[in-house]
Amino acid sequence: MSKNKNLIWIILFSIAMAYLESAVVVYLRAMYGIKDLLRDTPLLADPYTIIEIGREAATLVMLFLIGLIAGNTWQKRIGYSIFAFAIWDIFYYVWLFLFIHWPKSLFEWDILFLIPLPWWGPVITPVLISLLLITVAYLLIIEVKFKITSFNWIIFCLSIFIILYTFMEDSIKIILGGSNLNEARPTDFNWILFLIAYISMIITSIKVFYTNRNS
Repeated sequence: MSKNKNLIWIILFSIAMAYLESAVVVYLRAMYGIKDLLRDTPLLADPYTIIEIGREAATLVMLFLIGLIAGNTWQKRIGYSIFAFAIWDIFYYVWLFLFIHWPKSLFEWDILFLIPLPWWGPVITPVLISLLLITVAYLLIIEVKFKITSFNWIIFCLSIFIILYTFMEDSIKIILGGSNLNEARPTDFNWILFLIAYISMIITSIKVFYTNRNS
């Protein structure tokens, strides 16, 4: 019963936090006059850049700390933190849609993060990742027994690295090409790499939580 209560509080906290996050984004769009993310988003540093990067870092700290508070073992703490992050990420888009009717499609581009470089990706990509994280987090929270090998870790970490690369690919190419980061705008999303990494994460999660349970 306590697990269910904690999940309810975590869900409510994450939805409320997503409201704050989306509200800030609405204000930022109004302040910078952003109508079209691809055309209008400023990526040159200004007096607000460090504050915005700090806000993103603070968001991650808060999501980690709520898991730390809710759980009484490290497995549960990690599970609650991941669960909070995933719920927050999904409801961030729910609130944005309610506030400004955006995104109109799950395949619209969004600037996902700024640390350490600007991340770009279709809205559906973080949503897909969050759905997988919710499943993994719930299994951790209810303390399903699992066995993770070094090979599992390598595949999982490699998959994360590839997914992060698909998000930052355009920014990385801009920097390597010696151009200004302000010119970084997404072109074509690398769906093949993303899906390979995403499916690898799903298969690895199944292997860790189910295939190895009774071995």
